[in-house]
Amino acid sequence: MSGTDKNNCTDEELLALSHAGDGKATETLLERYSDLVRHLSRRYFLVGGETEDLLQEGMIGLYQAVSDYREKGGGSAFKTFAYLCVSRRIIDAVKASSRKKNEPLNTYVSILGDEWATSAQSPEEQMILMDEQREFKQKMSRVLSDFEFKVVVSYMEGMTCAEICAACGKSAKSVDNAIQRSKKKLLEVLKK
Repeated sequence: MSGTDKNNCTDEELLALSHAGDGKATETLLERYSDLVRHLSRRYFLVGGETEDLLQEGMIGLYQAVSDYREKGGGSAFKTFAYLCVSRRIIDAVKASSRKKNEPLNTYVSILGDEWATSAQSPEEQMILMDEQREFKQKMSRVLSDFEFKVVVSYMEGMTCAEICAACGKSAKSVDNAIQRSKKKLLEVLKK
């Protein structure tokens, strides 16, 4: 059956061909219901994403509907099943993006800030930078515990978590917790 003939087929005929392994039938169904996906994806907003991301999620839901649909006596029509699969996939994507679970990754802030990322050019600038770093370390020592201070200084010097664990004789979880606590404390110091 040619591609133009498939456009004249019913959903059920295309589904039967798709389940038999006909990729063109699957493609025809995806094209046929792409407007439904566009319509549903425009209703929602994805935090940190774009409309195209929701459209892609909707198309994944449509593909799953094509793969999973099984007509049973008295069952719903494919269009209804596709509508449910697409809308659930989009809603799940919206819910997942609004969870606070990945917030630390999305709101990452460097301990040192951007001003110390580049090396100073002149000797005067190098002296000023060294003074600022010394001042910052003094503030850190007042705010952080001895263990947190040791971990943060090691971290700032470029040591990996595994190297810090070996140097301190503590577990990776302890070191990671110390870094996270220190970041919160130091953000408060930097705000002042």
